[in-house]
Amino acid sequence: MTDPTRISRIVAANAEAARSELERCVRVGGVAVFPADTVYGLGCDPSNAEAIDRIRALKDRAEDKPSAVMFFSPLAMRELVATLGSRTRDALAALLPGPVTVVVHNPERRYPLACGSDPERLGVRLIEGPLAGARCPLFQTSANRSGEPDARSPEEIDEGITAGADLVVTAGELIGTPSSVVDVSGLESGGRWRVLREGAMPHDELARRLGRIGH
Repeated sequence: MTDPTRISRIVAANAEAARSELERCVRVGGVAVFPADTVYGLGCDPSNAEAIDRIRALKDRAEDKPSAVMFFSPLAMRELVATLGSRTRDALAALLPGPVTVVVHNPERRYPLACGSDPERLGVRLIEGPLAGARCPLFQTSANRSGEPDARSPEEIDEGITAGADLVVTAGELIGTPSSVVDVSGLESGGRWRVLREGAMPHDELARRLGRIGH
C-alpha cells in the first residue's frame, strides 16, 4: 500500500498523467481525492475493504451507508451492465454519462462493499471530465466529512481528508452541486423510477431522458 504521509499532487489539466496516477493509486490500494463532474470526491478500489475503511474513517461515515461505484469509461462498466435487465440498461443509456447516480437492481451482488446494508441495490455513476477514459472503477463518495458541505474546489476540502489521501488530483472549481440520485431498481419488476435526491440534473431533464421507461 502507498504511504499516506507521501501525498502525490497532480493537476488534472494534464489528463493523461492524471488518469495514469489515479489508476496506479487504485491498483496499489491507495485512496485518492479527485475531481468528479460535480464536486470533489474520495475514491479507491471498490473491492479493497481496507481502503474503504480508510475513506469511512476520513469522512466519519457509517459503515452501513451505501456509496456509489464510479466509472470513467463505458467499457469499464460493461461487465456490470451485462448482468442488468433490459429496462435498467435503457435507463442507464438515457442518463449516463452525466451528473446522475443511478441506483440499480444488482442481482449478482456486484461490488458488495459499496452497497451498504442492501447488496442487491447498487449506485452507479459514469462521468465525463478530465479523468474520462481511466480504466479503474472507484468506490466513490464526496470529499467532505459527513454532514458538512460538499467541496467544489480544492481549497474547500478538509485538511484532514487531504492529508489522509495518497493522491490528490485537482481541476480548479467545479459546479458544486452533487449528482441527482435516481432509483431505477424496480423497473424490471414493473415499478417506476423515482428521485431520491434532487441534484445537478433537474427533474424535468430526468423525466425527458427517461421518457416512458418505468411509466
